[in-house]
Amino acid sequence: MILPDYVNRCIARLEENGFQAYCVGGCVRDASLGLTPHDYDLCTNALPEQTQALFSDCGLVLAGKKHGTVGVILNGDVVEITTYRTEGDYRDNRHPDWVRFVPGVEEDLARRDFTVNAMAWSPTRGFADPFGGRADLRHGILRAVGDPDARFREDSLRILRGARFSVKYGLTPEAATEKAMTQLAPLMENLARERVFEELCKLLPMVSAGDLIRFASILAAVIPELQPMVGFDQQSPHHAYDLFTHTAHVTGNVPADLNLRWAALLHDVGKIPCFSVDENGRGHFYGHAQTGAAMADDILRRLKAPTAIREQVVLLIDKHMTRLEPNKKTLRRQAARWGMETLDQLLHLQQADMGSKGTGKPEEMEQFPKIWGILQEIREENSCLSLKDLAVNGKDLMELGFVPGKAIGACLNHLLDLVLDEKVENQKDVLLEEARTFL
Repeated sequence: MILPDYVNRCIARLEENGFQAYCVGGCVRDASLGLTPHDYDLCTNALPEQTQALFSDCGLVLAGKKHGTVGVILNGDVVEITTYRTEGDYRDNRHPDWVRFVPGVEEDLARRDFTVNAMAWSPTRGFADPFGGRADLRHGILRAVGDPDARFREDSLRILRGARFSVKYGLTPEAATEKAMTQLAPLMENLARERVFEELCKLLPMVSAGDLIRFASILAAVIPELQPMVGFDQQSPHHAYDLFTHTAHVTGNVPADLNLRWAALLHDVGKIPCFSVDENGRGHFYGHAQTGAAMADDILRRLKAPTAIREQVVLLIDKHMTRLEPNKKTLRRQAARWGMETLDQLLHLQQADMGSKGTGKPEEMEQFPKIWGILQEIREENSCLSLKDLAVNGKDLMELGFVPGKAIGACLNHLLDLVLDEKVENQKDVLLEEARTFL
């Protein structure tokens, strides 16, 4: 491993004072894969008080000191240095009952989640890899350290982390690990919702349809509304896939934008409660967009999602059945109502929705290139899409004789409607003449 200077300085200071020091965990894993680590963690046999004393001339972060971690700030970078430790049982599936410092790195590595994260490296001692993490990386295997059941009972968030590591690094869970991940997924009910949401936000931008299908039971454990969708026959000639498989393909086919991925994952959750079958045996889902939007709002509130994400996802789901057409005037009005960014996202969602039915009917997709072309024209024209784009403002109207109050807002909205309908040009003199008429 080639380490940044500030990391080498930390290691050297520990070693020069008679302590062992290893890089550990994710930085070793990433470096072994030829990737550049985002940050570096060290482990050592120095006790927290000793580490604190050794780096007393540096900025320190001591919030984790009671668990053995001292953060050292060098040139604006933080290196977390943790004393070798082992842990007691996790009776709440979240926190260890106790932490005990130990003298050797191997015992410290034994408490970690997966073999690919249970490696340490020292510039002087080389690799410490007692569980075969390097071999598992070479063979593309995700394997829990020791007993998988014990690892996931200690902290059930490791189940979602396992899915993320599998997706991100192209690792296939070995049989016992995957079995434990699936069987113990219900333990995630005990997790803080914020932890679950944060992990899902790391996972969703990376997943393919195949990933979602493989880990469907794990996702359904933290979002129970997904469970009835797995294997659900939509009984429609427009859908060759079951409901969850369709959802997986839609999610994998939208751009890796977080709002879009959440909207795609939840866009059809309203279909189950809205399902009906007509006299010909054909399934229908009347009103599922609005029902799904309300359900998505509940789901994201439960997961403690930020308001901005929740509101945007709910809007996209609510409007995903409002078909966009290659009509410039209509698209301009929709851009004015929702904003160009939302209109782009809605078009991406509809395109993925239409293209993920498995029916192989290309005619359903013919309209999308035309719509994208019109939206590009609207952008290039720098079209007037909101009140702030109008060539006149409230001050102009007051100079014209308007009394401050509701009449100004009403007039401005009237002028915007005229411009959006292409009845007048967005020019100051033209708009002022229309305003006189309105007055």
